[in-house]
Amino acid sequence: MAQVLEFKLPDLGEGLTEAEIVRWLVEVGDVVAIDQPVVEVETAKAMVEVPCPYGGVVTARFGEEGTELPVGSPLLTVAVGAPEGLETSGPVPTGPSGARNGSAPSGSASASSPSGSSATESSGGSGNVLVGYGTGAPAARRRRIRPDRLDRTPTLSGALTVEAPVSEAPVSEAPVSEAPGVPVSEASSTAAPVSDGPVPVVSPLVRRLARQHDIDLRRLTGSGPDGLILRADVDRAIRRAEETEAARTPTAQAAAAPTGASPASPAAASPAASAAPAAERIPLRGVRGAVADKLSRSRTEIPDATCWVDADATELMAVRAAMNAATGPSAGPKVSVLALLARICTAALARFPELNSTVDTEAREIVRLPGVHLGFAAQTERGLVVPVVRDAHTRNAESIGAEIARLTELARTGKLSPAQLTGGTFTLNNYGVFGVDGSTPIINHPEAAMLGVGRIMPKPWVHQGELAVRQVVQLSLTFDHRVCDGGTAGGFLRYVADCVEQPAVLLRTL
Repeated sequence: MAQVLEFKLPDLGEGLTEAEIVRWLVEVGDVVAIDQPVVEVETAKAMVEVPCPYGGVVTARFGEEGTELPVGSPLLTVAVGAPEGLETSGPVPTGPSGARNGSAPSGSASASSPSGSSATESSGGSGNVLVGYGTGAPAARRRRIRPDRLDRTPTLSGALTVEAPVSEAPVSEAPVSEAPGVPVSEASSTAAPVSDGPVPVVSPLVRRLARQHDIDLRRLTGSGPDGLILRADVDRAIRRAEETEAARTPTAQAAAAPTGASPASPAAASPAASAAPAAERIPLRGVRGAVADKLSRSRTEIPDATCWVDADATELMAVRAAMNAATGPSAGPKVSVLALLARICTAALARFPELNSTVDTEAREIVRLPGVHLGFAAQTERGLVVPVVRDAHTRNAESIGAEIARLTELARTGKLSPAQLTGGTFTLNNYGVFGVDGSTPIINHPEAAMLGVGRIMPKPWVHQGELAVRQVVQLSLTFDHRVCDGGTAGGFLRYVADCVEQPAVLLRTL
């Protein structure tokens, strides 16, 4: 006997409340194994493959690629222990919610199981504790499917598809649009009566978006499970409102025009030219949204200040060239400039621990952190990310360089986990790779400082009393003025500059 279990989007950690479906890894009708990845989602921090804790046949998927789902909303349903010989291949028509027709109601397996942990074992769940959720917890109530209740619906390909059992509780159904290919919410949202009951919205993001655009949620018919209003429903309502306003504007302009206007006037001759082009709206979500929130919070909460200095990096570049030119068994891999600067930063933080701290605003305390977890800014196709080198204070330049290279490759492929993007205590930002000399970095909240490094390039410089062409770099330090004063920040920056100009200064502290 088959049991249809509902798998919901789990809490992926780090306080994330939603995720965007990037790519489905399974189709309806596919057989999945326990802990097999079924969907790739993008959170505000990283791309994550989500494994399913059940093994069986996929009967429904909720949400198309590009849809943003809140944590706790249904992802898919799995028929566990389906009868042998029942064909489940073939496409299943897509319903208005983006889920496949024949999906189980969202409440079909959400109730608590009376059998406790034993239900988990009988369901085919793994029992493992996965990312943000554990299948060893009391499982959801399973519903048994009798063969006489399986609705075998012929598809276009002639295969049979499994329909989930009808829920025992009444489920509100959205009216079906008669227009082909038009989602229910799009066809009926404007004409839907105002609801007197609670508005079926789960995500605070959806409420905020509707409030910002003056959308009355009570007039929308949700396309989600049980009429749940999704972000896609609000986006469609916003687009319709903009299209209606754009269509109304030329009519209003024509009505307001003087009756005696000459037909040869430019405005009359070219109505399209008078209409301003519509502005492009780009949602702040995913990595870009997370960066925007963090930078805004940094500017709002942290009283930052910036100091900078130019340094002669000629000797540092010569030392790096000598390191990389070494041969023999002890030569090791190549050392990057960023790795050398990172090692200099860990030495400077050992001398000035005030900058390796954070501020507990509620307790009004400065918390000095025992170890240095060094973040470095990396630009990727998905936006700016800051991977973290753990325990950088215990590593040498070669080890830091190897870890930076590994994390950078993961960042470029979008495979960084949320744990690899959080927990930093100090950030190094090498914006010189963009060909700029200087900048005023914004502190990576809740850290206390960030060191910015410009490009290293030949410039005229007074060296040993004579004018010479030297390799010069500008160093900028932005710091939280609550954790230290300018003297401490200046001492930190001066020590970094001295190590850049005279690497032997650093050797004395190793």
